[in-house]
Order: sequence, then C-alpha cells, then structure tokens
Amino acid sequence: MTKVRINPGVCGFVAEVTAVSEDDGENVKITVSSECQSVKKLLSVTGNSFDPYELCLKKPGGNALYKCAAELFPAHAACPVIAGIIKCAEAECRLALPRDASITFEECNPEN
Repeated sequence: MTKVRINPGVCGFVAEVTAVSEDDGENVKITVSSECQSVKKLLSVTGNSFDPYELCLKKPGGNALYKCAAELFPAHAACPVIAGIIKCAEAECRLALPRDASITFEECNPEN
C-alpha cells in the first residue's frame, strides 16, 4: 500500500490518496479522501480500479482520470491532485520511485 497527501494550495482541499496493487500488479485500486466536490466525483465516475500502465504510462492528459477531470473540474487546469493520484499509483506499482514532488513559488525581483 502506498499513501500520499496532496496539498493543492489556496483552495485548501487537501487530498489523501491510497493505492493498493492487486492481482499481481495487473490492477491498482485507488481511494481518495478530499472535501473537493470535483475530486470526490472523479472516482465515482471512472471507478477506482485501473490498469497501472493505462493510468501511469500515457501521454499527458491521455488517461481516464485526466479525461474525466476535463469534464468534471471547473476551469482549474493547474490542480495538482490528479498528478498526485497518478504519482501514488506509479510508486505502488513500481513504475516510479516514491519521491516527493513540489511546486514552490519564488519571489521575483522585477528589476532583474
């Protein structure tokens, strides 16, 4: 089992994700806890069991989660929750190493 916690930023809707590899790696089951209505609806539409290769090793935007989010989410392309769900599944299925990822804002000096 692999768990991640995703803090998406200003909305404050922290997501807690769990991935469990099933059937000798043939499927990965995802559970997500979040107060975001769009994230809650996401897995109710797509289901929660995925082929790890179809979920994790597609071109950006080409998997079931991103396609569904394109329909469900309000105009918020920068939401990191979907990427975090996929990172969790990748690590659980040994398609990537379990390493933290982050987005950090840096103060810019307009005089430079």
